[in-house]
Amino acid sequence: MDFKTCLIVDDSRIIRKVARRIVEGLGYEVDEAADGAEALAYCTGVMPDMLLIDWNMPVMDGLTFLRRLRAMPGGDAPKILFCTIETRPERIAEALAAGADDYVMKPFDGEILQSKLMEVGAIAA
Repeated sequence: MDFKTCLIVDDSRIIRKVARRIVEGLGYEVDEAADGAEALAYCTGVMPDMLLIDWNMPVMDGLTFLRRLRAMPGGDAPKILFCTIETRPERIAEALAAGADDYVMKPFDGEILQSKLMEVGAIAA
């Protein structure tokens, strides 16, 4: 069976660590990036099956990264979950319009993340 890959993009090392533990527990091989520019460079080489993206990051924010990723060859393939503290409906709508499959509010736990990943079809129910 092929391993599924996930890139966690967040400027918080702690958030990346927490998310990594959850996602690895769901059978994914995980890599990390600290900002959108680093993530974009990564995706140019290897397109992951799934990405968890933070909204507010230095260098390149999550929304800019998302738009650029979706415009890349193969960039329409990964499942993308926006992980954010943004709660305003218009901001969430903006992320979904830019190509996010769904979003999850921070702080999240394993149960919340798992149910969101099931909803977008990134993991089997």
